[in-house]
Amino acid sequence: MSRIGKLPVEIPAGVKVDVSGTTVKVEGPKGKLEKTFNSAVAVVIEDGQVKVSPADSTRFANSMYGTARSIISNMVQGVVEGYSKDLEISGVGFQANLKGKVLNLKLGYSHDCNYDIPEGVTITVDGGTKVKVSGIDKHMVGQAAASIKKFAPIEPYKGKGVRIVGEHVIRKEGKSV
Repeated sequence: MSRIGKLPVEIPAGVKVDVSGTTVKVEGPKGKLEKTFNSAVAVVIEDGQVKVSPADSTRFANSMYGTARSIISNMVQGVVEGYSKDLEISGVGFQANLKGKVLNLKLGYSHDCNYDIPEGVTITVDGGTKVKVSGIDKHMVGQAAASIKKFAPIEPYKGKGVRIVGEHVIRKEGKSV
């Protein structure tokens, strides 16, 4: 039994949750989210709470209902507060610019790296080196931040590249003569 899965998800005021079969729709002040879960998970709404339970006693159902509960909780939190990740670009001449729905990155390569911003994600650039990725879907925000970071991950010797703020990077000592 999942300790997380047993906990109900509270539905705050101003949020509408609709369950039809295995599809959960959440609508709040920031937008709408919809997710279809596996049939091994049963989702019901009781007393202003969303309760998730395994549909049968298989090992797969027991492993999936905790995950489904966490995803529903993230959906509710996303439509109320939203999610954001801050990225920091460090290196001489490294910078970011927004050109419509494309994030243009100059990361020391012979060419510019362009990232097409997906629907449901907003990106803002501050000072050319600070990038903020925000949206209501936690998965989309994290994936967008990881995709931007993948263009130039932090180099361990000089620390140049794109990092997520708060991330710890182990620095290496250079060659000693």
